[in-house]
Amino acid sequence: MALIASIEQSTKERQKLHSPTRCLASSFTTDEGKAILQLDTYGSEDRTFTEKVSQSVQFDEDSARQLLQLIRETFPKLI
Repeated sequence: MALIASIEQSTKERQKLHSPTRCLASSFTTDEGKAILQLDTYGSEDRTFTEKVSQSVQFDEDSARQLLQLIRETFPKLI
């Protein structure tokens, strides 16, 4: 699991579309009153354990703001 501290733009020579999988979102508040958004992805259909969490990432307000900006830039029709 990882708490995203910051998001930086990257360019890659080769990109590949990954296979679809489930993602469950949850949110909670830390003992310090900090809101956290957590995204858990699960094994794709070709994996042995499809119901096991593969990755978990957490966003606080700062990193969520960065993610929102990237979403707006990538998908301008959403706004």
